[in-house]
Amino acid sequence: MNILYKIAFPILKFGFKTVCHIEAQGAQKLPMRGPLILYANHTGQIEAPVLVTLLEGRPISGWAKAEAFENPVLRWLFNNWGIIPVRRGEADTSALRVAIQKLNDGVIFGIAPEGTRSKTGQLLRGQPGAVMLALHSGAPLQPVAHWGGEKFKTNIRKFRRTHISVRVGRPFKLDAKGEKMTREVRQQMVDEMMYTLSALLPAEYRGEYGDLSKATTKYLNFGVGAVGAVSD
Repeated sequence: MNILYKIAFPILKFGFKTVCHIEAQGAQKLPMRGPLILYANHTGQIEAPVLVTLLEGRPISGWAKAEAFENPVLRWLFNNWGIIPVRRGEADTSALRVAIQKLNDGVIFGIAPEGTRSKTGQLLRGQPGAVMLALHSGAPLQPVAHWGGEKFKTNIRKFRRTHISVRVGRPFKLDAKGEKMTREVRQQMVDEMMYTLSALLPAEYRGEYGDLSKATTKYLNFGVGAVGAVSD
């Protein structure tokens, strides 16, 4: 863990205790060792540092859009935090390879399958990039749902604390069942992932995945959890 991370972690934790009230259920399910893909809904920029504080200093990496690296300050921060640039809208095999290596090194990799921020806070349709990372790495996935952080900017201007709720779901692995990886299969896989995330959210945040009766688990293997995770 680099020196910037060591310095930033306690500052983040203290800062969020001051300006936020974070209620986290299931945080004990987060593993203390081994590779893991954490995926979450994406409502803004605050959720990433909030989730980092719940990991108690475990090294974490992730993707960020390549355009963000054009900003010299963000580029310096991202490089020091081990964030990987990814070219959106195309198959960025280089970013995929680096992410797989991070997972092989035992780093937690955080992703937002929606691919972009939801301006309403409701879930958008998931993109299949997360599927390829999970299948090629063999790493388990674990859903982390959060809400309330989308009100942070408004509350901070009014000197109000922001209540943020976090729910951690069960880990699982993707199992392709020996099927050919067509676009339809990849989309069904990510939809199944997103339904497990949706089930952790209040109904008003479920968006594209609001009808839980449509959820399937054909490609989800809950029998193989993340290393070191606490089972239900």
